Amino acid sequence: MANGKRGHGPGPRIVEKPKDFKSAITRLFKELTGFKIFILIAICLSIFSSIFSIVSPNKLKDLTNEISKGLVINTDNLKELGIKLSMNTKDEIIVNNIKISNEDKLKALSLMRGLSKDSDPKELYKRLDEAPKPIKELLKPKMDMNHIKSIAFILAIIYILSAMCNYIQSIIMTIVSNKFAKNLREKISLKINRLPLKYFDNNKTGDILSRVTNDVDNIAQSMNHSLSTLVSSLTLFIGSIIMMFITNYIMAITAIVSSLLGFIFMGIVLSKSQKYFSKRQKELGNLNGHIEEVYSSLNVIKVYNGKKISDEVFDKYNESVYDANRKSQFLSTLMMPMMGFIGNLGYVAVCVVGAILTMNNTISFGVIVAFIMYVRLFTSPLSQIAQAMNAMQSVAASSERVFEIFDEEELENETNKIYKLNTSKVKGDIEFKNVVFKYPSKTKPTIKNFSASVKSGSKIAIVGPTGAGKTTMVNLLMKFYEIDSGDILIDGISIKDLTRENIHDLFTMVLQDTWIFNGTIKENIIYNRKDVDDKKVEEVCMKVGLDHFIKTLPKSYNSIISDNDSVSAGQRQLLTIARGMIKDSPLLILDEATSNVDTRTEELVQNAMDKLTKGKTSFIIAHRLSTIKNADLILVMKDGNIIEQGNHKELMAKNGFYKDLYNSQFEL
Repeated sequence: MANGKRGHGPGPRIVEKPKDFKSAITRLFKELTGFKIFILIAICLSIFSSIFSIVSPNKLKDLTNEISKGLVINTDNLKELGIKLSMNTKDEIIVNNIKISNEDKLKALSLMRGLSKDSDPKELYKRLDEAPKPIKELLKPKMDMNHIKSIAFILAIIYILSAMCNYIQSIIMTIVSNKFAKNLREKISLKINRLPLKYFDNNKTGDILSRVTNDVDNIAQSMNHSLSTLVSSLTLFIGSIIMMFITNYIMAITAIVSSLLGFIFMGIVLSKSQKYFSKRQKELGNLNGHIEEVYSSLNVIKVYNGKKISDEVFDKYNESVYDANRKSQFLSTLMMPMMGFIGNLGYVAVCVVGAILTMNNTISFGVIVAFIMYVRLFTSPLSQIAQAMNAMQSVAASSERVFEIFDEEELENETNKIYKLNTSKVKGDIEFKNVVFKYPSKTKPTIKNFSASVKSGSKIAIVGPTGAGKTTMVNLLMKFYEIDSGDILIDGISIKDLTRENIHDLFTMVLQDTWIFNGTIKENIIYNRKDVDDKKVEEVCMKVGLDHFIKTLPKSYNSIISDNDSVSAGQRQLLTIARGMIKDSPLLILDEATSNVDTRTEELVQNAMDKLTKGKTSFIIAHRLSTIKNADLILVMKDGNIIEQGNHKELMAKNGFYKDLYNSQFEL
């Protein structure tokens, strides 16, 4: 059955932890050397944006206090009026350029009799309404609009500067992260071309693709959002604490204690939910793996009436996913209400304590407004820092996976190779001299002291049971692997003295595994070849019997096909054979090239191959021995050695291993 690693469903991402966080981050910043100035600028802008955000509540406090002054009786003028009235002069008095007659003075004294700072505000305003006009003018609430405008203007400038710094740093980090991701992909692309084939043998294709795509994208996206967020959040967190204590230490302690109590409660809940998220991903993997198995083998399940068993397994996995999902989602949805609770708890605590302090004339109303903002500036960074650190863990893990590719052992540097064989002048004489080769993952050699001499223009067939080393010999000839000892010569020159690119130019290779890409029929056939006209393509397709299939397509040779199209395995094989025939190379390798075509097509292809191989040194790997009866030389391999060699008639006459192998294909 499927295991939990096969499927990946949607949902909360469980962050993969790096093996060594410090080393991974250090290596990442080394790779970012070319972007360090821009990152530093972005970090500075992020800090400035946070500082402006921290300063703004204090300015808002001043604005609130100034507005509050304009909503109550002018206490300064009231105090000055009281002083002048107490002088008992009979002459008129002047307070703030307002003349108050002796008659108005008497009325003012009568109204103010019995009033104090603790008097009921309603009584105070009632007496003010009864006061003479000059007294009203002197004591009525009045806002200093010039001062208010000045504070509002400064506050607007602070907000604009904060927004601008944040906007610019976002643009810089977006550009840096995307360019860095582009550079990483380019480096990986170059690195992959320098990796030996053994790397791809030892690593799953899906894992390599995940490193090139998912891990690089994760680095770019997380860097873009997390680095600046982490810096700005730390600045906000530290700065808001400092500013709170500068403003009022009692209110600061109140805000911090109330918020931390909420975060402790939230941490306890989230620690309990983590196991359900892990279980959810595991069960989701089991379910997706089962679905993949069922859908990929639907015909077999129907033929064997396995629907009931398949549905029972599906129901079991589905129930497990439902249970884990229900518990994990329930706990995860508590996050936002808890964050709201923490914020509201802080607001309530600040308002209650602030009201008490205001009543005692310890602080002004503006301080309460400032602290309400400080509570938000204090609580938000804590969750943002946690998320940013989580994302940086993910960045470190992805970085490690990408850097593992960079650190892989590369193919030998061939810049010092001076020999080069011209494809138009190569004769095609090939000699294997005591070749020994062992795969790194195996303990015993696959090829043991292999020697053979192949003359120019010969058709060489390599046959033998599975695991005998047939394909390995071809891979060594193509220099996909480095031989452990011995040598392979092409026209008397060792392949050790030739570059891989030069060797690959000498060979046309048609494999059993077909590959077609998203493009036209013609583009697939002339792949990586230039100056190939339509007539040449049509001739090749007629030779391999592909022209009839192509003419049934809507746009003939210009029809678009892809690897996902419903093109039969045989037609795919013919396309790759046609591609091989287009490349006019002196050496030819056919690795089970006709394995996916029917008998009639095989005969047609075989005739085309006979024309293709004429005058060329050809190596044919075949399990269907009927296809290689006309070979000039047949090498029979077993356990990495040649145990028999000769043409078909000679080998059949020997009554040896080849004859047994040949006859076994016709036994009932």
